[in-house]
Amino acid sequence: MTKIKLCGLSRPCDIETANRLRPEYIGFVFAAKSIRYVSSEKAAELKKLLHPSIKAVGVFVRENPETVAGLLRNGIIDMAQLHGNESEEYIAQLRTLTDKPLIKAFRIDTGQDVETANMSTADYVLLDSGQGGSGTVFDWNLLEKIDRPYFLAGGLNVDNVRSAIERLNPYAVDISSGIETAGYKDSRKMENFVHAVTSSYR
Repeated sequence: MTKIKLCGLSRPCDIETANRLRPEYIGFVFAAKSIRYVSSEKAAELKKLLHPSIKAVGVFVRENPETVAGLLRNGIIDMAQLHGNESEEYIAQLRTLTDKPLIKAFRIDTGQDVETANMSTADYVLLDSGQGGSGTVFDWNLLEKIDRPYFLAGGLNVDNVRSAIERLNPYAVDISSGIETAGYKDSRKMENFVHAVTSSYR
């Protein structure tokens, strides 16, 4: 069954909704330029409210490896998602500091981008379009060449996620802007999205 990641949570009410819906993953965005940015202190407060069955993923863009490892070591996040142009050398360096799972995000514009994702040494890859959280869909035909489990992101919403799962069978689906209203997470949209995913199994 395809797993669910609800990304960009930033308020206690977002966590409350997630605890009720029980996605496998939620995301905290630590990229300072993002409108969904949370500080490490805020993330720590939110993590304390999160149901222990839900994994918290920290989303980073070219962050200092020691900072990422520290958040993992302190239990503020359970996994790290690298959403910049982090290299294989960066991943290798981070692995010397932590044994927690790593997700590497890739912008998919060409078949070569898919091949690069296939070769990544990260534990998981996330396939996205353009800038993360942009709400746009990339050409899913390019994914014919992907040969590893992946998180599918980029423009997913309640209307297209079911067809995405039926067509692509991704390891997980990742959504952020598609569950927002006026820049904030919308509990009704979160609920509808999770229902659309879980109903595709029936």
